[in-house]
Amino acid sequence: MERINAHHTTPAMKGQMDLNLLFFGMEECTPGHTWGPGLRDSYVLHYIHSGHGVFRTNETEYELGAGQGFILIPDTLVHYSADPLDPWTYTWIAFKGLNAKPLLQRAHISAQCPIFTAHATSCFGSFYEELKTAGDDRGSDALSQSILYRILADLIRCSPETDTGHKPQYSLEGYIRKSIEYIESSYSQKITVLDIARSIGLDRTYLSGLFKDKFGVPLQTFLLEYRMNRATDLLQNPELSVSDVSRSVGYNDPFLFSKMFKKVVGSSPREYRKTHL
Repeated sequence: MERINAHHTTPAMKGQMDLNLLFFGMEECTPGHTWGPGLRDSYVLHYIHSGHGVFRTNETEYELGAGQGFILIPDTLVHYSADPLDPWTYTWIAFKGLNAKPLLQRAHISAQCPIFTAHATSCFGSFYEELKTAGDDRGSDALSQSILYRILADLIRCSPETDTGHKPQYSLEGYIRKSIEYIESSYSQKITVLDIARSIGLDRTYLSGLFKDKFGVPLQTFLLEYRMNRATDLLQNPELSVSDVSRSVGYNDPFLFSKMFKKVVGSSPREYRKTHL
């Protein structure tokens, strides 16, 4: 008989912006149990405790077993099914937030590579029981959030090493993609065009030219517009002040932020908020 245990987080947890734990659970699948094809709007990490099954995404099929896992990427069509003779038992945890994608990128997890193999010392085998034990007491939201961060930290530790002692060589498209990944993970800090260029080992003028050819704007403008687009999303959260939003996209000076926002969006942050709330 199939057994499913699912738990949703408390409202306090859902107030988190950087990383938001949504729900978690455990399922002892019946032979041949299947889900999909379908989409999710959040990241959902599955860890397999026992048994076997098949996970399919992007026309790729993965046969997985105990000690391995797969991650559902938002808006990516997936299909997975338990083995008809040795069905798997897995636990899952769903999350989203500003830090979710950058942390998964550090673990080399993407729609093109959505699987992982756990280390013996990782917390994947115990996170479900730990989250259940956290309960609903005072401070449980912070404890549950720390467990989620530990899961992602272990995911990064389990990822294959890519440092071979020399800088990797990419195609022109590859350099642009790696630059955008750096921006996505670091835009909230005081990064510059030089920082981006150094991260991938290119001259900043040359890299800026690649962005000009690809997007019609130099890298400095691309970075500015990316930050302001993120700011428009954050301004729709009434719990954040304009200063909060300013710091969240890399501007410690809210006056400079307002100036740059109006330059890109055409209205001040306060005017934009009045219109879109």
